[in-house]
Amino acid sequence: MRVASGQYQSLITNSLQQNQARIDQLTQQLASGSRIQLPSDDPIGNVRISRLTREQAMVTQYKDNIATVKVRLLKNENYLSSMVNDMGQARDLLVWAADGSNTSDDLKSMSQSLVSMRDSVLYTANMKDQEGRYMFSGTASDQPAIQFDANAAIGSRYTYIGNTDSQVVVVGNGVTQAANVDVKGVQDWLNKIDQVITALNAPGANANDPATHAVIASGIDGTDAGTDFLSNKIAILGGSQNILTTLDNNLSNVSLSNDSALNDLKQTDVAATTIDLNGYQTALQATYKTYAKVGNLSLFDVL
Repeated sequence: MRVASGQYQSLITNSLQQNQARIDQLTQQLASGSRIQLPSDDPIGNVRISRLTREQAMVTQYKDNIATVKVRLLKNENYLSSMVNDMGQARDLLVWAADGSNTSDDLKSMSQSLVSMRDSVLYTANMKDQEGRYMFSGTASDQPAIQFDANAAIGSRYTYIGNTDSQVVVVGNGVTQAANVDVKGVQDWLNKIDQVITALNAPGANANDPATHAVIASGIDGTDAGTDFLSNKIAILGGSQNILTTLDNNLSNVSLSNDSALNDLKQTDVAATTIDLNGYQTALQATYKTYAKVGNLSLFDVL
């Protein structure tokens, strides 16, 4: 069988080009550390990488959301705890005020301390975040949680004007967490304390007076109710933070698993690739030598 010179040269040229292309590809894999330079290098592997990359992006977003929500919940918990402390101090004063041995001046002095505690609770209830949004107004964050009307009757001057809707944040696949808490109910305590302050400030106030004693007793009951109300919310916030911590740890494990899978799919097997590269380089050198040897042959050499 005879092979035309042109056909032979074409075969050799194609072989050289294919070997050189493969050498270039292997060299790029070793240099970049990435096994897949083009989707066509491994279509199935490329699809798996795309899916894992999307999942990893979602996991990262979930973890970022969890971190943000945990900070907000911790702030909410701290502010609610501050209100509970104020109410606790107010209760101590109310119990003291109920003692019939106190003079009118004693009761008036106690009322001034109650004013400070009342105003402190109101201030905290209407606290704003770093973006200037009210924290305890539900989703109505553009307005204060509790409104004060100086013209209203004593005992009804404080009104909750927010709502009880939740600001929901996605923290996992199908998992959400409320990032806010409302303080609807605190206005009841403020109104009761407002009544106590008025009663204690009255000229000649006497805790032994049935009407005054009833107002103080109502203030103590209202304080107990307010403290229980806020303490329950604090407990819920603490439980939510524990759940978020567990979820964050689970997502970290998923992220670690995804990173490992991505690394296996993307990373070049240096040892195997080096062996392949050496093989193609040897084959390329052999092809050049063979081409040069055959190119120097002539039919006259065998005549």
